[in-house]
Parts: sequence; C-alpha cells; structure tokens
Amino acid sequence: MIKIIQGDITTLAVDAIVNAANQMMLGGGGVDGAIHRAAGPELYKACLKVPEVRPGVRCPTGEARITPGFRLPAKFVIHTVGPVYRDGLHGEPEKLAACYRNALALAAENGCKSIAFPCISTGVYGYPIEDAAKIAVREVKNFLTQRRRDAECAEEMEVIFCCFSARDAVVYRQLTL
Repeated sequence: MIKIIQGDITTLAVDAIVNAANQMMLGGGGVDGAIHRAAGPELYKACLKVPEVRPGVRCPTGEARITPGFRLPAKFVIHTVGPVYRDGLHGEPEKLAACYRNALALAAENGCKSIAFPCISTGVYGYPIEDAAKIAVREVKNFLTQRRRDAECAEEMEVIFCCFSARDAVVYRQLTL
C-alpha cells in the first residue's frame, strides 16, 4: 500500500524512516539535519560506528545503511545517499532508483511493515521533483508487486512518501492515482 502525505517525517510512527543522507552519515541540512536533531546524539554516535568504505564515505551514493531510530517514533533510520543532479545523463536515474531498492531491501530484511521516504535528492541535490517522483513511485510499485508474488510475504508493506511541501505531495499523488 502506498500513501502520500505532507508533513514532518520525524514525527511518523512507522517501523523505518528513510534519511536522505550524505556519504559521511553524520548529519547535514534539510531532512538529514532534522532527523539527526529529532533522533538525538545517539544517532550521530551510531553513524560514527558504521565503517567507512573509503575515507570519508560510510554510505556511497545509491547504497543504504540502517541504524536504530533512538528518540524518533520510528524503530529504524535507513540512511541512503541520493545522487547530485547534473543533467540526468550521468547515472543519476540509476543511482536514485538504487536508493529506493536498497532502502526497501533493508527494511524487508529487518522485518519492517511500514516505511516512510522523503523526496530523496530533490532538495540541495537539485533533482527535479517530477523526475525523482517517477523513479521513486516506479521502484516502490515494483518492490510491492514482487513482494506480493513471493509466497512467503503474505503481508503487504505500507510505504509512505512524506513530502515536505504541498507541491511535492501533489506530484506524488498524480503518479499514484
């Protein structure tokens, strides 16, 4: 099941919220900073414990990592790093799609029945909301369809797109009608 809401992702009582993180995973601006502030200093400490795959990089673009939610109503935070948008011709669509696939896979592996996504890469990373939303909705629909096909997954996962702005929510709603 897919839901679109406008609101603050840090207030959602779901199994996992997705953080549009940077490769360091140590907080930043936008949704990343809001999640770190709401989760408390324990989230920062947990992120420090995630091993670097190369100097300064704990989570490469397109990949995902999971930590506890600490002071958030969500049990987990799934950190994923979206691509910085250049022109859509430098692998950005594939990397953004991988963010959704990898976050959903981590949620499933950790028994999550509900997950909330922000609009990944559409803030300071500059991804056009219309293009990013198409990728997000496609990947979630593919995941849910495959999950329904799997005999062992009788229960459907609830996926929420939590949009900060009303305009973004309208874009997502148009794609999920």
